[in-house]
Amino acid sequence: MAPSFVFEPPSDEENELSEAEDEIDEEEEEGEVEEVEKQKPSKKSQSPWDFAAFSESVAEEHARRSTTSVDFKISKVLERQSNPAAATATAEEDEDSDSSESEEPDRQEDYRPEADEDDDSNAVVNSKSFFSSSDGTSFHANSFLELNLSRPLLRACEALGYAKPTPIQAACIPLALSGRDICGSAITGSGKTAAFALPTLERLLYRPKRMPAIRVLILTPTRELALQVTSMIEKLAQFTDIRCCRIIGGVSVREQEASLRSMPDIVVATPGRMIDHLRNSMSVDLEDLAVLILDEADRLLELGFSAEIHELVRLCSKKRQTMLFSATMTEQVDELVKLSLNKPLRLSADPSSKRPAKLTEEVVRLRRMREVNQEAVLLSLCSRTFTSKVIIFSGTKQAAHRLKILFGLAGLKAAELHGNLTQVQRLDALELFRKQGVDFLIATDVAARGLDIIGVETVINYACPRDLTSYVHRVGRTARAGREGYAVTLVTDNDRSLLKAIAKRAGSKLKSRTVPEQTIAKWSRLIEKMEDQVAAVIQDEIEERALRKAEMEATKAENLIAHRDEIFSRPKRTWFVTEKEKQLTANAAKSFSDKGKISGNEITSAQQAEDLKMKEKRKRERENNLPRKKRRKLEAAREMLEMESENLEDSGDKKEMSLVDLAYRRAKAVKAKKKAVDAGKIVMKVVKKSKNSSKRTPSRTEEMKELFESDMTDRKQKRNFSGEGMKKSKSSFKSKSRYKRK
Repeated sequence: MAPSFVFEPPSDEENELSEAEDEIDEEEEEGEVEEVEKQKPSKKSQSPWDFAAFSESVAEEHARRSTTSVDFKISKVLERQSNPAAATATAEEDEDSDSSESEEPDRQEDYRPEADEDDDSNAVVNSKSFFSSSDGTSFHANSFLELNLSRPLLRACEALGYAKPTPIQAACIPLALSGRDICGSAITGSGKTAAFALPTLERLLYRPKRMPAIRVLILTPTRELALQVTSMIEKLAQFTDIRCCRIIGGVSVREQEASLRSMPDIVVATPGRMIDHLRNSMSVDLEDLAVLILDEADRLLELGFSAEIHELVRLCSKKRQTMLFSATMTEQVDELVKLSLNKPLRLSADPSSKRPAKLTEEVVRLRRMREVNQEAVLLSLCSRTFTSKVIIFSGTKQAAHRLKILFGLAGLKAAELHGNLTQVQRLDALELFRKQGVDFLIATDVAARGLDIIGVETVINYACPRDLTSYVHRVGRTARAGREGYAVTLVTDNDRSLLKAIAKRAGSKLKSRTVPEQTIAKWSRLIEKMEDQVAAVIQDEIEERALRKAEMEATKAENLIAHRDEIFSRPKRTWFVTEKEKQLTANAAKSFSDKGKISGNEITSAQQAEDLKMKEKRKRERENNLPRKKRRKLEAAREMLEMESENLEDSGDKKEMSLVDLAYRRAKAVKAKKKAVDAGKIVMKVVKKSKNSSKRTPSRTEEMKELFESDMTDRKQKRNFSGEGMKKSKSSFKSKSRYKRK
């Protein structure tokens, strides 16, 4: 294996050669200036994003899979219907032409918080000793020349139209070139991708080229963000020999294995697919890794990604540089310590809660009786007020797909982006929206982080985000790099706590928008008429999906027969955790996102709080309905458990256990012990009875054991008497339902 990679400065000979080449290039450029000016009257900068270059077209994929698009199904349904919704809408508009002319526009006014909404602030405790002091760091630079970048990178910045570094770039590039660990944060659209890409490329210019290895690993939470980072790095490295590779899901594994075996200098990956290659692909390792970068680090350190990130950190080289970037950087020092950071610098170019200067934030209040008209409110906003370059964030994949069908039936050009689509379809939706082929992009939180689509004018939160952090990332898709933008959030009565956090962030600039009742009623009637058409489109998709699944099964069987020996000779793919552990982690992440934590950035809705309160109330009622004798026994058992726990070491906050759970746990332990004795796994000691044994008072443990055993025998006898003809149950404590019946 090649020795560990250390970046070295260029030698004197390389400096002399580069200076000579610069002089020759300058002479040639001076002679060609006049011709270039004549041929190119106006210079146009390149676009850093090009999603279409990474995949085939959607038409080719549909032809290969023998499927059709959603738009084709919508047009087919409209042709089958005698009175399509679009024709109905135009007819109603013609009939009510007089009323539409005098239709009331949306009302916009300053938002006034309700009187009962108190301000609760939770202080975030942060250990300052973990971070190094960043005193003397400059967040200002007049040009990229001041940042000591090489000429190929300066040419690339000029080609992309970058004239002056942003504050995060001016602060991060010099420190990253020195090899320091960095935790950087800045508002959305401030150029964080170039902030870590430029110093990384600068250091790779002096790599030992005779020893190819993976030097840099960049991790992102979503595939689209990985492709965007790859596109940016390729544009910045277009005048160098540095190679970049992307490793994401939804793409051929064999092609990615071949790319990794060629040892690219930079790998941009999602965590799961990267671990898959490290465990199951040959000749792939991270022993020579010099730089590890986590883009959107706070999302990668959440419960759904944390296990994979820690596994990758374990596989990386110990002598590496680690950089973390996000618009909302985590303040949990414990999570950062696990990443083995070496006295990192905390660079915050802007406060995480700072809002873009030209962002207009609005809320549309939906009272409890009006929540059923949420789709009508959205269609009214998109057809009358915000008609182009709009991203609509939906809560679920199913809701996003339904909105896509409704927009298509209503004659509005829209594309969808969520996890139920193939990778080709997801990239095609982004490319269509970027080239303004459609006016609306209906997406889940897949598009909420990092995506930089130039020209987005409006972001509409159809479903309220679960916390303030998600809200900041969603609205950050507009008003980027000093441009203007609107952010509209539909807020129900269950989202009052989030509304309070938004109002605190926006201050007096938060606006309240009121949609006229007449328009909502009109769209509600149209949606009711479109329900049959929506059902027809969904039914077509179900039939096509079933046919596609049958074809795949048939193809799979044919391949298994034709290539049986080759398929069974392949080694089984492995993972760093078992399937059970994966399921437990997924369930924990889901419950964590559903419940949420009551902190500065995480919001618990009023409905969730009410559900938790009712759950506790039902539990208390079950305990109160138990028989008096049993309740006293269980209370005594709880007291005994508390006495035993006091003797143990403190293990954090102790959660009070319900009487039903305690009784079930005790009885289960007694039953397990009895089974072990019967199987011979445990040998019970025979204690000789003394003469005074009858006079000895039993201990508390023995007393509780006798109480539980007698209670179980009584229950067993009652059950045998009540059902003589029925089969005997194998165990007297099969489930907790025995306690819940009464």
